[in-house]
Amino acid sequence: MKTFLAFVLKEFQHVWRDKRSLFILIAMPVMLMFIFGFALSNEVKNSNIAILCPKLDEEVLSVIEKIDQSKYFTINKMMHNPNEIENYFKQNKGKMVIVFENDFADKLEHDKLANVQLIGDATDPNTATTMIGYAQGIIGDYQKSLLGETNLPYAIQVETRMLYNPQLLSAYNFVPGVMALILTLLGTMMTSVSIVKEKEFGSMELLLVSPVKPIMVIFSKALPYALLCFIDVLIILLMARYVLDMPIRGNIFLLLAMSVLFIFTTLSLGLLISNSVDQQQVAMFISLVGLMMPSLIFSGFMFPIENMPKPMQIISNIVPTKWYFEILKSVMVKGLGFSYIWKHTLILVGMTAFFTLVAVRKFKIRLS
Repeated sequence: MKTFLAFVLKEFQHVWRDKRSLFILIAMPVMLMFIFGFALSNEVKNSNIAILCPKLDEEVLSVIEKIDQSKYFTINKMMHNPNEIENYFKQNKGKMVIVFENDFADKLEHDKLANVQLIGDATDPNTATTMIGYAQGIIGDYQKSLLGETNLPYAIQVETRMLYNPQLLSAYNFVPGVMALILTLLGTMMTSVSIVKEKEFGSMELLLVSPVKPIMVIFSKALPYALLCFIDVLIILLMARYVLDMPIRGNIFLLLAMSVLFIFTTLSLGLLISNSVDQQQVAMFISLVGLMMPSLIFSGFMFPIENMPKPMQIISNIVPTKWYFEILKSVMVKGLGFSYIWKHTLILVGMTAFFTLVAVRKFKIRLS
């Protein structure tokens, strides 16, 4: 046991001396959290829009003021000619134009009906749909204020309620997604590359003839990265709570335990890759390209799995990141307990055991 601990300590010292790898392990989570938390947000805020109105009367100004006061829109152009709309979109000055019909106030007062047209730039359909939905909501609120206590013959009121994330903040989705992605990449890539590097340098044969069993030598190289990945988990959770102001509703110890389980899942996958290849470039290619793309596509982080064809949904079940991402959302965002995630836990345990078993079976004591 002392010899094994000595090997683990040696690997810690090796990682500590490798400043570039240490920088990647510590700096990458911080950088990705800042990028996804602030730069790559799917929320629509302060979007530039234009107003087209032939006549600025009091009612139109009231609606414009209500729109401009919202956090969603910034009015950067006032138009008086419909021909200006196409150039406005071509020059990428904004994403939406709100068109008020002529004599808006008179028609609203006398005919009780006035039209407003919302024209969106649908080159980005998701953003255009979201912006139009926000504008409809603002105009609908203004309409309700005009109705006041007026009794209508019939009325259908639709009440919406957003559970778990009432402010619709993107951090509630990005933090679990980035957390799962970082652990997948770092845990798998760093473990596989560090072991393959020993093969390339010819030092693996020296390690295999040591008093420690060969398989324990391999595990000793993975343990330092397990600890560093756990530190990354703590960094991400602290940034989520105190930088992105995202509350952690579930049990923090359950969350950490599930993270440790997923770390061992990624390490076992890294061991499997390292025992299957003999070059660092190949190991890095498999870890980055072979795992990053499935993790992005099939985890549910970027794209809803339920919108995919049935064969793709079936394939997503073999991606470990999917199950960890669902665990994170259940515990962090919804505040659920173990009774709701035990199936996901068993799947990750099974994957970890499978990857480890296959890695051990493929491990060669004698290197050719």
